[in-house]
Amino acid sequence: MAGLNKTKVLFRHRSMEMGGVEKVILSMLNHLNKDKFDMTICLNMNQGELRNEIPGYVRKVFLTDGREDFSKNPIIQKIQLAKRRIGLQKALKNPKITDKLLNDEYDVEIAPTYAAFDSVLNSSNKKSKKIGWFHSDITLPKLQPLVPDILKQIPQFDYFIFGSQQTKDILIETYPELKIPENQVVLNAIPIEELKQKALDFTPEFPQKPVFVSVARLHSRKGFHKLMDAHARLLKDGFDHHIMIIGDGEEKENLKKQAETLGVTGSFEFLGSLMNPYPYVKNADFFILPSESESWPLIIADSLILQKPIISTNVGGIPEMITHGKTGYLINYEVEEMYASMKKFLTDPELIAEIKNNLTDIEKQFDNQKIFDTVENIIINLVKK
Repeated sequence: MAGLNKTKVLFRHRSMEMGGVEKVILSMLNHLNKDKFDMTICLNMNQGELRNEIPGYVRKVFLTDGREDFSKNPIIQKIQLAKRRIGLQKALKNPKITDKLLNDEYDVEIAPTYAAFDSVLNSSNKKSKKIGWFHSDITLPKLQPLVPDILKQIPQFDYFIFGSQQTKDILIETYPELKIPENQVVLNAIPIEELKQKALDFTPEFPQKPVFVSVARLHSRKGFHKLMDAHARLLKDGFDHHIMIIGDGEEKENLKKQAETLGVTGSFEFLGSLMNPYPYVKNADFFILPSESESWPLIIADSLILQKPIISTNVGGIPEMITHGKTGYLINYEVEEMYASMKKFLTDPELIAEIKNNLTDIEKQFDNQKIFDTVENIIINLVKK
């Protein structure tokens, strides 16, 4: 144990781009008891919109600079990126490079997502307890190249946290022989009052027509290509509406090209990544999440608390959050179902009124303190063993 009887906890992560896992990390760093825990976060890259949101009492260490700190000169930037890539490869192969930067020993090391499993399990600190956190559907097609390594890594942890009950159930059903360490489902915490306040920061300008908003990274598994197909069909069939997408990612250019091809550049709008998307969620008519896979997405909980009628794919922990036809609308990952559900929201005011009425006290289902107490107890009890 550390001096002053604090437990020393190290979080490892790639970077701090806007995303669900990053928000989970920030909620833990902000709310785990700082009188009990001496916390450090080690980033591979000091990069992303949330990199400066880490609380001041948490020590931040990073292996390499982020893109934000690189030269604007494209030639120099390419050289910097190449040097960074080499530096990262060396650091990830040789844990002692990170040890030298950290210059400390930790009681507990936490991998908040499977991308950090290697970093934590390969730590040269063999005395520390290792916690793995898993938010993904193990059957997701794009995850399959990584699955053999993930299955080898899971049994090596001292404790394992699942981001939703469904994430745990699918892993056990798919790999019943897998030896999973002591584990628990811990849902993501929602800063309810802060969320409500941020939603009032400004009033965005919307077109004079029904508006759907979505907030997510622009990855292919988020399903925006399918949503755009459904959107174009609705417009063609005379159902006027507008869609705003908040987020950034590698699919952005592909989606913009698709919008040009479908002729919807004016009605399928990309706003980029925003530090505060909540005024858009609060002021839109509807929220929609067309993902192929999710764990327990914070943005769904956020949208429920802001009492927004939601259409979402029936994946991950979302059915644990939404009751179909009562507090939202659950669909399969199909263009036809996206089309039909959006049409229903646009043409069935009685359904929308019922959903809104059922959302008036929805925040009672989110108990943040219980979540933080659970994680604190996991860490404390693990160190005692």
